[in-house]
Amino acid sequence: MIEPKPVASRQLHLPLRPVWCCRICAQPWPCADARLDLTVGFRHQRIALMLYLGTQFVDAISDLHVYDSALGPPPDVRAIFDRIMCWMPPERPPAET
Repeated sequence: MIEPKPVASRQLHLPLRPVWCCRICAQPWPCADARLDLTVGFRHQRIALMLYLGTQFVDAISDLHVYDSALGPPPDVRAIFDRIMCWMPPERPPAET
C-alpha cells in the first residue's frame, strides 16, 4: 500500500475513520497540514499521490454506510470527492533549458 512519508519529526495529520476528520486538529481531512505533509511526502511522485488520494476517497465513500446519524446527515459524495481529490495544485511544466 502506498503511504505518505513522515515530514521531519512532526506527527502526520491522518484521517479518523469513519468521520474523515484529522486525528490531530479535527478539521475535515485532508486538512491544511495534511495537504502540506502529502505534498512534501510525495514530492516528484504526483501519480503516486493521486493513487493514494484515490484510495482514501474510495475508503471514505465506503465508510458512509457506518456514518453515525448522531453526527448529522452524511456528507455528499461529490463534496467528499472535491475535498480529497481536488486540492492538488496544477502540475508545473518542465523548465525550459
